[in-house]
Amino acid sequence: MAMVVVLFPSSDEAPRLQPDALEKLARLGVTNVALLRDASVAGLVLEGWAFDPRDAQQAAYAVGGVDEDVRLLQPLVQMGISSSAAPGSDRKE
Repeated sequence: MAMVVVLFPSSDEAPRLQPDALEKLARLGVTNVALLRDASVAGLVLEGWAFDPRDAQQAAYAVGGVDEDVRLLQPLVQMGISSSAAPGSDRKE
C-alpha cells in the first residue's frame, strides 16, 4: 500500500473534502485520507493500494487547491507494534 504525507502552508480556509475532490482521489487510487493541521502547516495523509505516490501533488490540489509550497513525505518504515510480551519471555518492565 502506498502512503504519502503532503505538507502545505495552512490558511484560514479549511481543506475541502467535497464530493468532486473525493471522486478525484478515488480515480488516483486513494482509499484512505486523513487531514491534519496546526496554525501554520496542514497535512494530508493519502493511502491506497492503487495509489501512485507520484500523483500526490494532484491529490493535494484536488483537496486543498494547493499547487505550490507543497512538501511530499514518503514512509521510511511502517510497522505494527504490540504490548504483549514475546512468547517465552520472563522479562517484566
